[in-house]
Amino acid sequence: MEQILDVIIAKYNYWIYITLMMIGLFGVIAKNNLVKKIVGMSIFQTAIILFFVSMGMKRGATIPIVMHDHGAHGPIQAVDYINPLPHVLMLTAIVVAVSTLGVALALAVKVYKKYGTLEEDEILEQIRKS
Repeated sequence: MEQILDVIIAKYNYWIYITLMMIGLFGVIAKNNLVKKIVGMSIFQTAIILFFVSMGMKRGATIPIVMHDHGAHGPIQAVDYINPLPHVLMLTAIVVAVSTLGVALALAVKVYKKYGTLEEDEILEQIRKS
């Protein structure tokens, strides 16, 4: 039991991401309201972005900007720097997530104007009747 608690405490950031992902997944799967589904999707995307940003973290490392001192001629050690690739990719993912959220909300407005509701079961019932 003590070993399980040590693992949970040592990897607490992963448990936060998993919890956020499950909340988002629950919103997408279990909710009937389209706006709640969109919010769930956004929470899910945010959890994934946080996961990848934390994967790029390295203890004791610094940002990858190389300073050229005139007196220092030693080799550059890559182990001293953080890998910028996960952060750059997640910056792109944030832009895509915001765009996806905007398009989804615009589609929800169109659905509301056409059917007068955002509840999934009521929309499906109206489609079956017509």
